Order: sequence, then structure tokens, then C-alpha cells
Amino acid sequence: MSEVVDIPPSELSAPLLGTVLAVQANFYQVRLESNCDQEDSSCYVSTLLCTRRSRLKKIGQRVMVGDRVVIEEPDWMGNRGAIAEVLPRKTQLDRPPVANAEQILLVFALAEPTLDAYQLSRFLVKAESTGFQVCLCLNKSDLVTPEEQQQWQQRLNVWGYQPLFISVYTNTGLAELSDRLNQKITVLAGLSGVGKSSLINQLAPEVNLRVGEVTGKLGRGRHTTRHVELFELPQGGLLADTPGFNQPDLDCTPADLIYYFPEARQRLAVASCQFSDCLHRDEPNCAVQGDWERYDHYLGFLEEAIARQERLNQQADPESTLKAKTKGKGQTEYEPKLQTKKYRRRSRRTQQQDLEELYQEMEDL
Repeated sequence: MSEVVDIPPSELSAPLLGTVLAVQANFYQVRLESNCDQEDSSCYVSTLLCTRRSRLKKIGQRVMVGDRVVIEEPDWMGNRGAIAEVLPRKTQLDRPPVANAEQILLVFALAEPTLDAYQLSRFLVKAESTGFQVCLCLNKSDLVTPEEQQQWQQRLNVWGYQPLFISVYTNTGLAELSDRLNQKITVLAGLSGVGKSSLINQLAPEVNLRVGEVTGKLGRGRHTTRHVELFELPQGGLLADTPGFNQPDLDCTPADLIYYFPEARQRLAVASCQFSDCLHRDEPNCAVQGDWERYDHYLGFLEEAIARQERLNQQADPESTLKAKTKGKGQTEYEPKLQTKKYRRRSRRTQQQDLEELYQEMEDL
């Protein structure tokens, strides 16, 4: 529970600024920030439970975790306030909804659950698509041999990454990880059950998150995080915990997908394809095609991206006579679309309006 703070008189006229740490329903937990230097002992930091001004709702201004906001009419006794303005964002993520983030901390486990290269590749592509710096962290290093760690180190170096091997159980690598998170807003992502909640409890002991266990049937963890929330780190910086998910959506265009593979970017930096619209499948004189490990991953993701683009094109074309339906195992089929105006049932409201107009016409006669 937040402490009541005394505000220095010199700061009463200054705008009251803060950072949104959590969003639940229509309430926002905002950490206040001081307008004085960090070395000044008179600086204050506290949190307020805020609502959003109705004018922000009217203009469609969304308030996200990570937003820097202006607070009006603070109630220091009740630790409450109202968000009057959202300052311009440096960055924005919609899924998960986080503003002003600078990097993504992607956490996977080397064991329990077993590290799957294809699944890891999918998360890496999703992380690369944000444009943020990607920090790859491999947990539970105490459960594998040094030889296995070395194999993954060499393999991921070829992919274009320098993974950080840690163990929450033995505290291995946590000091180096803290340095990478210092004074930044970092989005934490990864599968459920890889130790994200345990990692947060180590980095920010005051949080004390509930920790789930890995299920026996699927080898996956139970989802213990329900909403996005920013946690303050003792050495500075904020860590955004996001709900665990097992299959991130690849919502990029087919043409952009190749640039989310560092090893492919390296090839394109020294050579170019014959065709400007090359998708790097079976086109002649392609600079990307080759024997690099994740090329098969790219082809699989490309099929998904193409199918998604076709669905978007179908939705954007009002004259289309077909509609897409997703079947089992992600397969997409198309079937004839009914004529909207001819077969759609009129709403009760429309029927009521028609009756009122008819009565009005009869009274005018």
C-alpha cells in the first residue's frame, strides 16, 4: 500500500507527471516522478490509483501500461488522482499493450520444458518484428550439461544471437541480466512454465508473484499472469510482465518476413535478388536461398503470412463472393458467401423505426 507523501511547495505549481504501471478495468496505477534531479534528497516517488478524464475517453485516447501521463487533482490522503493527458509515446506495442518500451527480454528454458528450436524461432521472429532490441535469455541452465550449453551457444550464434544463460535456482547470470535491464522499459515474453514469474521474483523481490508448475501432459506451464503490469527493478528500470502464450501470431507481410531473420539480413547486406518482389522460395538468382538452418522455418512462416494476407484481401474486397473459414490444424478453406442484404435478418430496432415512420405517415394523411 502506498505511503502518503508531502509535496514540496516549490513543486505544487509544476505539472504532476507519472508512469502507468498497471491497468485494470477503468483504474490505473501510476507511479509519480519528481521534477528534480535524482541526486536531490528532497525528491519524492509514490503511486496513485487514478481514473481517466472523460474527455480522454471522448477523443478515443487509450491509456496503456508504460504511458507517461499528467495527473490532475491528486488526493494525497486517499492516494488517488485523475489522468488528464497522455504524453507522446516513443514506441507502442498493441499485443501486448505496452507504451515506451525499449527492448524485449525473451525467456526460454533449456529443459522442463525442453527447448524447441522451431518454437524459439517463431518467438524470435515475433520479437524482431517489433523493431526493439532483443535480449535472449535461456533459463534452467543448471538442468543441462556444459556441453549442451555450448551446443546451443554455437547454434544461436549462427542465428545471429548472443544468448545469456541463467538459472533462477542457482542465481547464475542474474547480475549480468540486471545490468541489461537497468534504466530501461523491458517487455518480458516467453512460454508459460519457463520461469518468468520466478525470474521476476528474483529481480524484484517485493513483487512476490505466484509461480505455476509445468503440466505433465503437454510439458507446458500454467498461465499465472493475467494482465500486463510494470514492475520496478531495484537498480532502476521497469519490467513488463505479459500473459503467457504458446503460439504468437505472425502478423507481418510476406515481403517483410525475411528481414526478421538476422542471418538472412546478413546475406541481403552483401548481395541482392534478381527480382525486387522476391519471396525467396523458388525464384531464380535469389540471394537468400541456401543451407542456413532456419531457412525451413522461414518457408513455414511464409506460408502463414501469405494465408493471412489472402484473408485480409478477402475481407477488404466487398465484391468478393468467397469467405475464408479456418479448419482444424490451421488449414484455410473458402466457401461461397451469402448475399448480405438479401439474407440478413432485419434487426428489431430497424423494424420498430419502420413502424414508427408508418404510423407518422398515417397520421399525416
